[in-house]
Amino acid sequence: MIQFGMPTLIENNTLEDNLRLCKRLGLRFVELNMNFPEYQLHRLEQTDELYRAADEAGLYYTIHLDENLNIAEFNPLVADAYLETVRRTVEAAKKLIPLRDRYGEKSQPLIVNMHMNHGIYVTLPDRKVGMYDRNFEAYFDAFVKLRALCEEWIGDADLVVSIENTDGFRGYEKKVIDYLLESPRFGLTWDIGHSKAIGETDVPFLMERADKLRHFHIHDGTAEGGGRKGSNHLALGDGEIGIEERLSLAEKKNARCVLETKTVAALEQSVDYLRDRGIWPDSAQKRT
Repeated sequence: MIQFGMPTLIENNTLEDNLRLCKRLGLRFVELNMNFPEYQLHRLEQTDELYRAADEAGLYYTIHLDENLNIAEFNPLVADAYLETVRRTVEAAKKLIPLRDRYGEKSQPLIVNMHMNHGIYVTLPDRKVGMYDRNFEAYFDAFVKLRALCEEWIGDADLVVSIENTDGFRGYEKKVIDYLLESPRFGLTWDIGHSKAIGETDVPFLMERADKLRHFHIHDGTAEGGGRKGSNHLALGDGEIGIEERLSLAEKKNARCVLETKTVAALEQSVDYLRDRGIWPDSAQKRT
């Protein structure tokens, strides 16, 4: 059966709040989001406290790097700070792997999730020019460095940096992602709500590399059309995504799944949706 977890939620002010909710709903792990002040690097490095709290709850963690992370930033001082953030995050994550061994599935690597930062662009009268597209060689070199360093930092630890789709991979990003995926230290995260909201334009790219899928962000969504913007992060059942089909692929790829809603109520509804359909280890039981 798929291992389901939850994101850190803004309604929960503390780690303990998230762990209690996770345990109450029968989920297996919490994805710590480094955009939150309580999960900044200096907090993640307090691994003894993180470990003790999760161990008491019988849970483990995955980690979501700050969405602003941009290792290809042209300012070398800023780029070095982001690289150092990745290094220290990897070091903290390695110390949390025993929680995965105890409460998770050892055949699934621990995940550090990463967004691709699109960089800035300049709007011309007839088009937009992305600075990374214009300066692709420098952009690519930054990821050559990242791959080499991650291979060094991770070593033989059972850890993967997993790249998530957001609002559509740019052409220059696809080239870099393919380079990163040549390394076993990198994989792909499929956020099924993000891809739905932009009309599934990332799906061909993801499916052609389905053997690299390591992680899923599961939430419902709607596609753009008819004057309507696409939406995502909906509770399961409130959108237009074929949830069972996506979960079937996740199970086939032995990928871990985060129920990435934004509210407690939507998370509870999503858990009930899965239990009502038997897609749950304790599907005969309702949450209490």
